[in-house]
Amino acid sequence: MYKFSEDEAKIRIAKYIAKEFDALSANHDLFVNLGVGIPTMVADYTQSKRVFLQAENGMLGVGPAADEEHIDPLLINAGRVKVTETKGCSYMSSADSFGMIRGGHVDATVIGAFEVDEHGNVANWIIPNGKMLGVGGAMDLVSGAKKVYIAMQHVSKKGKAKLIKECTLPITGFGAVNTVVTEYAVFKFENGKMHLTAKADEITLDELKTITEADYIVSDTLASM
Repeated sequence: MYKFSEDEAKIRIAKYIAKEFDALSANHDLFVNLGVGIPTMVADYTQSKRVFLQAENGMLGVGPAADEEHIDPLLINAGRVKVTETKGCSYMSSADSFGMIRGGHVDATVIGAFEVDEHGNVANWIIPNGKMLGVGGAMDLVSGAKKVYIAMQHVSKKGKAKLIKECTLPITGFGAVNTVVTEYAVFKFENGKMHLTAKADEITLDELKTITEADYIVSDTLASM
């Protein structure tokens, strides 16, 4: 089984999600919230002018990360990454930003996760005995966004499966996940079941099973990532 470097894995995940959003926006505008970590990288690869990226700190129209020549210290996303604006970018208060999320005006959110289980439950805000930073906007996002995308590496840094049968960490949202994208695979949740819909060419189905504890159904139309 090919092992991606951490940077390769993150870029691969972000590119796949960006490509999916570009395709979904072909016939209508798409408003997408990007969480902290890998999700923020989606802004670097989205091409469609009909995908409008939101940061929960109040920026609507988030562009790619800023290079050294275009850094504006006042332009940051929710993860404090210095970003650029897209044409027509607008700003709102944090209260209005969360009103947009809670009011169901966000088509999709992309967040990271520590664990996702085969029932679509997600745990992404705390590891017991770790830093107590609070859940942030995650609870609002998993309940307010129309679709929830999880962008995460397939296994932990210790090699432990992150797609498991039952979440062991405090739950952020029950049955909230629609899509999980890792460097090795894409899973969709439909009718309470986890479906493998796309797979990296660098891994076989048997190898994928060895690093995935959750039970899943292999789609009849399994695609290549």
